[in-house]
Amino acid sequence: MISRNEAFELLKKYNKDPFHIQHALTVEAVMKWYANDLGYSDEEEYWGIVGLLHDIDFELYPEEHCIKAPELLKEAGVSEDIIHAVCSHGYGITVGCGTTIDVEPTREMEKVLFAADELTGLIWAAALMRPSKSTKDMELKSLKKKYKSKGFAAGCSREVIERGANQLGWELNDLLDKTLHAMAASEDTINEAMLAG
Repeated sequence: MISRNEAFELLKKYNKDPFHIQHALTVEAVMKWYANDLGYSDEEEYWGIVGLLHDIDFELYPEEHCIKAPELLKEAGVSEDIIHAVCSHGYGITVGCGTTIDVEPTREMEKVLFAADELTGLIWAAALMRPSKSTKDMELKSLKKKYKSKGFAAGCSREVIERGANQLGWELNDLLDKTLHAMAASEDTINEAMLAG
């Protein structure tokens, strides 16, 4: 399996924008949190690597998101199971070039990635509106209010988030609450990583 350091270097090969790096680190941390929460602690690093690499092709090839990824990952010797997981977070979504991603999330890890990815963007946008600019003092009711506001973080698809909760068989509130906890728990570590460059 690709190591965490190799995965991070691979991410940085195709992604230079700090926003994309921060998103990748956030999804990595959230995936690791979920691995532990759902009883997969022995796979924590693996879940994290999938989270870290999930948007590998987004910065350079936004119109071919999840289509270009297999090529970039194969070239780096990344295993098929990680490639499948990365591509499955785009399931059912039609990307800019007009192709609908048909790689279905089948494992629980893939379903978690699908459900949490979009949601991390919405939670982070909500955090930036707070005086603290942090998720650590955000409550679920405050997040739910932002979630219900159609105009807020309009680029974060509620339909995708809800489809993700359904695929997992979870209530939407559970997904919101758990993902918020995961982000609050890892916020300091991610900020340190971003400062370290």
